[in-house]
Amino acid sequence: MRLLLVEDDRKLGSVLTRVLTSHGYQVVLAANATQARTADVSAIDLAVVDWMLPDGDGLQVCIDLRRADYEGPVLMLTARGQTKDRVQALDLGADDYLTKPFEMEELLARLRALLRRGPRLAALDVGPLHLDIGRRNAFANGKFLALTVREFDLLAYLARRAGQVATKIELIENVWDADEIVPNVVEVHVSRLRDKLGDHAWTIETLRGAGYRLRAERDR
Repeated sequence: MRLLLVEDDRKLGSVLTRVLTSHGYQVVLAANATQARTADVSAIDLAVVDWMLPDGDGLQVCIDLRRADYEGPVLMLTARGQTKDRVQALDLGADDYLTKPFEMEELLARLRALLRRGPRLAALDVGPLHLDIGRRNAFANGKFLALTVREFDLLAYLARRAGQVATKIELIENVWDADEIVPNVVEVHVSRLRDKLGDHAWTIETLRGAGYRLRAERDR
């Protein structure tokens, strides 16, 4: 598994390279944004990017990787831990976010989880719905849907598993952060999402006692 590590801290970069290599990763280390942009994205399966770099920031590196057609997962590393920072990173193309200081075991577990998700898809189409994953835009029969971050994440998760049932627990574990969980969080967001889908609310089917399913065709 080939991994791009973008980290300007020489000591941390060395430690991470050694640990990741011992766990079977082939590490390409970039000490700054400039070096990261020269990486061959076709030869990278996974990227770990520090937010603060001496010649730019990791968010721009993430954007540049996506523009270069890199479709693998990106994990952001940073000392910034506020919710607004996590939201910004995820909105700009990161797939996960880990704050410093962190335990090495957690980093390795997050990387394994990202790899289980499979490659990032550029777009998803389910019936009348079109999701531009890279730009995080959603449309219903060509009409733009003004979705919140979590509404888009919820719809995208269901779209990736179109036709399959997703339980509430599954959705909570894969769409929300731990500090965002409140009673009925799934029901509330599904209701709001259906309101915004309007005439296409039927695409989200409720299976009582089981969960939710996104469907492409309406019952006749």
